[in-house]
Amino acid sequence: MATGGRGAMQDIRFARSLDGVGIAYAVHGSGPPLLVDACWLSHLQFDWQSPVWRHFLVELGEVATVIRYDERGHGLSDRGVTDHSLDARLADLEAVVDDMGLERFALLAMAQGGPVAIEYAARHPDRLTRLAFYCSYPGAEDLTTPEAVELYAAFEAMIKVGWARPTSEFRRVFSSMMIPGGTEEQMRWLDDLQKMSVDAETAVLARRQRQLIDVSDRMADLDLPTLVLHSRGDQMIRFEEGRALATGIGGARLVALESDNHILLADEPAWQVFLREITAFLAPDRVPEPAPRISADTSTVSSLSPRELDILTLAARGLDNDAIAAELVLSVRTVERHLQNSYAKLGLQGRTARAAAVGKLLSRA
Repeated sequence: MATGGRGAMQDIRFARSLDGVGIAYAVHGSGPPLLVDACWLSHLQFDWQSPVWRHFLVELGEVATVIRYDERGHGLSDRGVTDHSLDARLADLEAVVDDMGLERFALLAMAQGGPVAIEYAARHPDRLTRLAFYCSYPGAEDLTTPEAVELYAAFEAMIKVGWARPTSEFRRVFSSMMIPGGTEEQMRWLDDLQKMSVDAETAVLARRQRQLIDVSDRMADLDLPTLVLHSRGDQMIRFEEGRALATGIGGARLVALESDNHILLADEPAWQVFLREITAFLAPDRVPEPAPRISADTSTVSSLSPRELDILTLAARGLDNDAIAAELVLSVRTVERHLQNSYAKLGLQGRTARAAAVGKLLSRA
């Protein structure tokens, strides 16, 4: 469905994760695909009205086709979810990618999306054109000191006691840490967004399970253009975490944003630095790849992607699109999109395209 605020338009869609959880995602903008790895403080519809998030959406949509999703248990995604493990969250990202039919794309990890993005990049190195991190981290919060343990417990207690209250004094603690430079209006929006994004029980549960995740040892496996942007005075995720990402991933570039805000605000100079850096970073993806050379020779089958070959192989076994979708845990729409891409690469069209494509595949074998 198409939604938006103040003239903004986006398409909201739903993907089904491996365990059946429905993941809501939205698409807006134009240009090369940029998938935003979920930030827990999100609501696909509410964000468009927000004086805290709206500038991110508007400006990124000017340079890319932005795909963003609500984390499981949050926003418009299925609520009441108890599994927030790395594997479950990775499957959510994979479900969105498959439902969109993305072959290659840029990935932007925001805040706690970092570990999921690192694991995805390690498992699917052929799918990403580039990887960016914004105020993120590779592993769990350090709880090796008594003070850190007490602080962690205090925040959890505030979530339990104050998250659902009509008044926002407890949620305001988190808001003031995320945007210490914010106005009262921006603080109120962030107060409301917390309650709207997730219920207290899920917030506590997801936070505990995120604490068990550390993918620092996977960073050395990554070999792709990487940009790390981090606010120098971030009170939610320390700048040292961004530095750890930049030092752990070979060739990564670190940009220190001169701000105390975890969420950059539209009127601060650091926002323009962020926008300039991310625009330049994505620029190579705006150059279209050369179209596949079409010929009648069966060697054109080699131009198909691994996913297209999987789908065409199942079609050769006589499976229809519904059965192929069930076999590969994809949506029927995604299967159809891959088949159409295959036909185009093979120079086929019309009602006989499917049979001709299968014939090319079998004659190659």
